[in-house]
This record gives sequence, structure tokens and C-alpha cells, in this order.
Amino acid sequence: MLLGCIGDDFTGSSDIANTLAKGGMKVTQYTGIPSMPANKSVEAGVVSLKSRTIAVEDAVNQSLNAAKWLLDQGCEQIFFKYCSTFDSTPEGNIGPVAEALAEYLKETQILFCPAFPATGRSIYQGHLFVNDMLLGESGMKDHPLTPMTDSDLRRWLAHQTKWDIKHITHTSVQDGSGEVINQMELNAPAFYVADAIKDDDLVTLGKAAKNRKLLTGSSGLALGLPQNFRDSGKIKNTNLQWQKTKGKAIILSGSCSIATRNQVAKYKENYPSLELTAKDIFLDAQTPQSVCEWAMQQQHTPLVYTSADPAVVRAAQGEFGQEFIAEKIENFMGAIASEMVRRGASCIISAGGETSGAIVTSLKVEAMEIGPEIAPGVPALKDKDNDLVLALKSGNFGDESFFEDALKILIHG
Repeated sequence: MLLGCIGDDFTGSSDIANTLAKGGMKVTQYTGIPSMPANKSVEAGVVSLKSRTIAVEDAVNQSLNAAKWLLDQGCEQIFFKYCSTFDSTPEGNIGPVAEALAEYLKETQILFCPAFPATGRSIYQGHLFVNDMLLGESGMKDHPLTPMTDSDLRRWLAHQTKWDIKHITHTSVQDGSGEVINQMELNAPAFYVADAIKDDDLVTLGKAAKNRKLLTGSSGLALGLPQNFRDSGKIKNTNLQWQKTKGKAIILSGSCSIATRNQVAKYKENYPSLELTAKDIFLDAQTPQSVCEWAMQQQHTPLVYTSADPAVVRAAQGEFGQEFIAEKIENFMGAIASEMVRRGASCIISAGGETSGAIVTSLKVEAMEIGPEIAPGVPALKDKDNDLVLALKSGNFGDESFFEDALKILIHG
């Protein structure tokens, strides 16, 4: 294994696995830290954690253990993958995890770049944009767990770390990887927030990080990494093989992002759907078994969703408690997925990082093969141990037809 990636949620992990597979690397995505060594054919291993919103100490410990396992597999470089909207609170977990990994790896120059132009994320003058809006003015300001109210990544990261924070301007990035390296060596040690507004910028940054033990960002920053290994003769192009599955599918949506709510609304126009409210779940008006009974009776692939607008989410949080309601809903979705597979379903499509993490954990999926791209940042996935196929979508990713697009790639008919 050459490159080791640590993802702070499951959808983000499949996102970077997708980028690396498209770049020609042999990639396997793992659910949690494996207990056994990796197959020797794996060139990039992605350890999927559910550490984005847990306690800082737990996130640090899990990330360090993941790094240790990846290094034991021979990895030459560690990539800490977080969301392209830098999902975090003033306490963490991005800064503390990056600190711990840097100290463990004895790295002093660490790039931070969550830009992902293909999905409308860009960084200019240290500020993160979502399409044409500043992050703090986008729908992310209403995120139920990690509301992003400040678009200045340098200022937000400063809340989370004691490290110096420096800025690599877009002008420096345009001047090439040599200039980026010069800027980092001039000011080391520090965290370096880098501007990037197009894919070429990310390739430049990836080339500049060729000899770094640690880098951090969204999957976009990984665009140039396969070529680094190819230039050194360590990898060759890989031909992707993929087979659709047959059987029943279900779509489970727990994301409250604007993009996912639009996808839910679009799918509901033509196909069966069932909304689960917080009260439905807390008062046992619905159970995983009753939901699955309904789902199995549908002729077309059913959608089950808890996605709601911010006002509804805030009201539910006020009534039942923010952390408690999130965990309850995630576990409910995971139980639905497990029950559907027990009843013969062979395809699960999930929207939302926390929802996807709960589903994969409930299904006890340990390792996944990477298939074709469904949408930027979202690959088709296959459980290595059986015929189960999955799509784990970050809430913000995909256009309005995402669910239908995913079904066309994942299943026959």
C-alpha cells in the first residue's frame, strides 16, 4: 500500500476512494480500522471513520489508530480527508486531528485545502465558496450538527489549533508547485490554507505535497496524487471492472442539505416515498420492520427519508435533544438497511454522511470495491464479501436526478 487515507465520515471516504480509482490506483475502502492486513494488491487504502462529530479525544484516538494501521501496510503518505465544506465546530475536530497526526508523523508543513471545483467548492483569499456564495451565507449555516457560519478557513481553523496558520495565495499556486514548496519551506512549521479555484490548482498542490508525510483536504486535493506515484514507477493504470446487481433496492435519506431535499422532492414526483418524522421514531409510530413491510410491497424502488427543512429540524432538536435525536434517527436508518438486506435487498442508496455511517456499520460491511462514478464525489461501491452494492452520498453532492442516476448504475432493470 502506497497511500493511506483517513476519512472522518463514510461518504467522504467513498468520495476520495472514487478520485483515486479514477486516477488509476487500486483502491479499497474499509469500514473502520481493519483487524487484518490489507491485500498486497491494494495501492490506496481508505479507512472510513465516523469521527466528524464525536468527542475530540475520541476522534484523535481513532485517527491515530487508523494512521498506525495504514503505516503498518507500508503507506508512504497519509491523507486526512474531511468535507469540502470543512464541516466542524470551533472546538474541532479537523484541527485537533491534524495536530495529532502531524506530531505522530513528525510532519511540520501541512496543507489544508477542501476545494472541490467539480461540486462548486473553491477557495480564494482563504475564504471557502459554495458555488457563488460564501460558505457562511450558504445552506451550511443551518447544518444541524456543524453549522458553518464563518467562510474564512484561517479564522475557523484558528479556533481549533495552536499551530500557526499561513495562507498560500492563488497567485502562488498559479506560479506552480515549486513556488508552493518555497512558500511552505519559508514559513514552516505551520498549517497552510491554500487557495484553489480549478482542478489544475489542486493538481499543482498535490504535486507540491509529493514528499510530505501528511496532507489534508477534500477529495479534490487527491487529484494529482496518483500521478506522483506513477511518475516514480510505483503504480500502473488499472482497468475498472463493474457488474450491476439484481434484486430489490431502497433509498434512505437522512441529510437535511438543500441538495438532498431537492433530490428527495424530485424523486417523490414519480416514485413511492415515505417520510419519517422525529415523532414517528420516538413514539414508535413506525418501526424498522413496519417500514420494510411497506418498502417490500412497492413495485418501484422506494425512498424513505427524514430530510426536513432547518426550521423543522430545530424544532425537533428542541423537543428531543440535538445529539440524542441524531443518534436515534441514524440507528433507525441502519436498522432499516439491515432488515431490508435480511429480506433480500441487494442495493442500498444512502444520502448523508452520518446516515451512511450508521448504515454501513449496521450492515457490518468491512471492505468495499470502488466502481464507476455516479456523480462527482460519489462512486458505486460493492461489498467485497457479497453481492450487496451501495451508494453513499454526501448530503451536498449530486444533482436533482441523483437517485435515479444511481439506480441505473447499480442495478439491472
